[in-house]
Amino acid sequence: MSLPFIDLAAQQARLRPALEAAYARVLDHGQYVMGEEVRELERKLAAFCGARHCLSCANGTDAIQLALMALGIKAGDAVFVPSFTFAATAEVVPLTGATPVFVDVLPDTFNMDAESLKRAIAHAREIGLKPACVIPVDLFGLPADYDALIAIARENGMKVIGDSAQGWGGVYHGRVAGSLCDISTTSFFPAKPLGCYGDGGAVFTDDDALAALINSLRLHGMGEDRYSYARIGINSRMDTIQAAILIEKLSIYADEIEARQDVAKRYSQALSGHYETPFIPEGLKSIWAQYTIKVKSPAEREALQARCRAAGVPTAIYYPIPLHVQGAYADFPRDPAGLPVTEDLAGRVISLPMHPYLASQVQDSIVAAVIG
Repeated sequence: MSLPFIDLAAQQARLRPALEAAYARVLDHGQYVMGEEVRELERKLAAFCGARHCLSCANGTDAIQLALMALGIKAGDAVFVPSFTFAATAEVVPLTGATPVFVDVLPDTFNMDAESLKRAIAHAREIGLKPACVIPVDLFGLPADYDALIAIARENGMKVIGDSAQGWGGVYHGRVAGSLCDISTTSFFPAKPLGCYGDGGAVFTDDDALAALINSLRLHGMGEDRYSYARIGINSRMDTIQAAILIEKLSIYADEIEARQDVAKRYSQALSGHYETPFIPEGLKSIWAQYTIKVKSPAEREALQARCRAAGVPTAIYYPIPLHVQGAYADFPRDPAGLPVTEDLAGRVISLPMHPYLASQVQDSIVAAVIG
């Protein structure tokens, strides 16, 4: 047996005729960048999550950078990010001249720890930085604790950018990820729950002025017309073909999210007596970008990986090395109490195959390999 970690082929088979028709429409009209499909996708994405505005862009990393630029984040500002995340969350902060400050995460949800954030804010002030922005991450598909984090941000005069690259469409107390804070961002990288067949991203906000500014920034800082530049911007436009693909994928996204719930439930029922399975707080709904368990030690994880490898079952570790100990980020400030949860998780988490088309009998085989 040799299984895919994410079965994009099964989804493509379901959508193939619609995808081919969508490709053909773009080829026929020839508007390959920012064509009408891009505007249609933006309207549908905004409606899905309940945001007033959606602005697509070239990728999820650009989406965070555009959000920071729109908020005027600059040198001397502190931007608070978790260390237990993909590099994109932190890497765009120095590009604005600001300083990333690393925050620990909670041991159960893996999302940003509000108490660690408070300590990091105080530390940033002590070293002469101005607290300016918090970027919670909806890790593995689960929305962060936005009520607590936004309250802390407001107390300190800060804005909040929700990095929902893994969690767009998740539910937080009746609201949908993508509409939970000042600006939200997502990625359409192919492996994401809603992914295209290349790179793509989007920015969401309810603020009309911010939306207008982000639109300008993604188009080289364009002013009133194409060759008028009101500000320094970047080139971050979405390809029309990717938008056309995403329109078709969005049409089945709600159905796929529900299928992911079934897959996650089967995993948890089978594995909860053997490993620490994911915790979902009351009132929240994950979209299960990853199904991630905790083992007791790095040695146990290595043994689990070896069993799965022998059985043809792929696994992945998100993330084996926290950002705050990576060479590129080691000199940036962090919670002065340390990031012990992040460091512990890096040695004990492991993710299993997760996608909406994972048949129960195949999942049984995965579970058998995992348990050993």
